[in-house]
Amino acid sequence: MNSNTINRVELQGRIGTVRIYPVGEGVAAAFSLQTDHILKDSTGQPVCETVWHHVSAFQSQDVCLDGLSRGVLVHVDGRLRASRYTAADGTERVFTEVVASSLKVIEE
Repeated sequence: MNSNTINRVELQGRIGTVRIYPVGEGVAAAFSLQTDHILKDSTGQPVCETVWHHVSAFQSQDVCLDGLSRGVLVHVDGRLRASRYTAADGTERVFTEVVASSLKVIEE
């Protein structure tokens, strides 16, 4: 095992869809998170590039799932996790998500 690697993600953005569900004796959430990046096009005009991220969070001391709803601004610290699956058409696909280790509501 290589201990010289880093898998860390830090995002701040607004929640899109959110689903909160029970897991064992706890609670988890899966939600989309919108982040924006401002670029300049070839004429120097600003262009907004929007990216949607998939986030999974499990209720813990550092993750509070209260107040999560569409449009809420949150700050997420976590790691990337990729899963492979076979789609209905038989093609193999990869699903990448952020697994939150810390989640804070910034603005409701």
